[in-house]
Formats: sequence, structure tokens, C-alpha cells
Amino acid sequence: MLIDAQLDKTKVKRSFSKAVDSYDEMAVLQRTVGLELLQLYQEGDLSKTILDIGCGTGFLTGELLALLGDKKLIAFDLALAMVLATRHKYKDKVRYLCGDAEQLPLKSASVDHVFSNVALQWCQNLAMVFGEIKRVLTPNGCLVFSTFGEQTLHELKTAWADVDDFTHVNDFYNAQQIKASLTALGYTDISTKTVIYKSYYESVMALMRELKGIGAHNVTAGRNLNMTTKAQLQQMIRSYETRMKTVRIYATFEIIYVCAKI
Repeated sequence: MLIDAQLDKTKVKRSFSKAVDSYDEMAVLQRTVGLELLQLYQEGDLSKTILDIGCGTGFLTGELLALLGDKKLIAFDLALAMVLATRHKYKDKVRYLCGDAEQLPLKSASVDHVFSNVALQWCQNLAMVFGEIKRVLTPNGCLVFSTFGEQTLHELKTAWADVDDFTHVNDFYNAQQIKASLTALGYTDISTKTVIYKSYYESVMALMRELKGIGAHNVTAGRNLNMTTKAQLQQMIRSYETRMKTVRIYATFEIIYVCAKI
């Protein structure tokens, strides 16, 4: 089963590079999810080589480093600015790589465990990245990751749908699609867990500022390439607010936790 998301990868790289200075302050949910990921799927033997795909500014890298001590750990990200931010924190304790997860610059069967915290959804072709991960994993290797599910930001998506027909919010895979793609590629012992988080904000603009601060821009090919007008933005905000039944607005984030072996 081939799953192909129409993403602008150049824009993905640029968005996260621009967000490097604000990411740590804004990425509260990402830290929560990362800790939950380790709690849910921490393997008994983490003494071998581990690859952290989408290391960002190094939160999960640091947590893995605390578990590993001086064992082999590779921090990997598409955005060079993120890799450099992680290297600034951990110096020579970690190996660093910048590149595309769909074309991993690693030898086959060279990694024992792959971790990834809310990063794989930014890949253009999920089947391709799963195939690359399988290639670099050793026999009996394990892939452990979290990713956004299809319910993520559905309030924002609905509000924008009242304004125009462009794609303003990224589309994400559901657990069934993810499991089907992994199964088709020969992964085994696949387990998934879906958790819904609601984050509250003082305003719709506060939500928008957070998304910008973590680099989570709309990077779909179907986005409006023209500048959003003030009138369009205000219409979206009114639509969003009229659907809320709370004093503060909220946004839904569906997180899918996955563990699979080869």
C-alpha cells in the first residue's frame, strides 16, 4: 500500500529552520508526547545503536542520551539549523546527521533501534520512509515513533473551510493507514495507540503563533500561494470562535504511538 502525501519538502525544511529559536519554548505538547513515547515503548535493551529521526532541538535525543549513557546515538533531522541546535546542547556525546528520512545516509543493517517523535508526518511518502528505516535496521530491529493523526487541528481545518476551498491545514494519516503501510513492507509485531490531546489558548491567534513557533506551517501542495487577507483571517477566526463552548478556544491533537519490528 503506497501512501503519498502532497507536501512541499523545501517548505518543510525552511519552516523548521526558521522555528529553531522559538521551538523549545513552544513545543510543550511535543515534549509531553516524547516522554509518553519512551514510557510506552521503552525496550529492555537500548545498549546498541539508536537513530533519532527528526531530532529537532534535541529533546528526545537528550532523554535517550540519559538512558544510554555513552552508547551510540545518532541525531538526525531534515533541517540543518535543528541539527546544529542539538549539537550545541550535547557536543560530542552524539553523532549528528542532516538529511532526508526518505533517503537515509546510513548503511543497511547499521541501526538497532529507530525512534521518532512527531516528525514522520512531514515526510512526502510514508511508505518510502518506512522502507528506508527497515533497510537500515538490523535483524530484529525496532521502530518506535509518534505521529499526528487525522483529527489533528480539525477545528482549524473546519474554520478555514468556511472561508475558501484551499488547503490551510496539513492532512495526516490515520492509524489504519500507518499499520497497513508497515504490514505491506514486512514489519511485524505492530502495535498502535491513539491518544487525543486538547490544548487550550487565549485566542485563535495564540494558536496560530504556536504553530508558527514550532514550524508547523501548512506545507501542502494545495495551499493558497497568495497572501491571506486580513478579511479572510478575521472570517476564519469568527468561524472558529462560534464553534467553541468554552471561554478559551482549544485545538485537538491526535497522537498515534506506534511500535513495529522487522
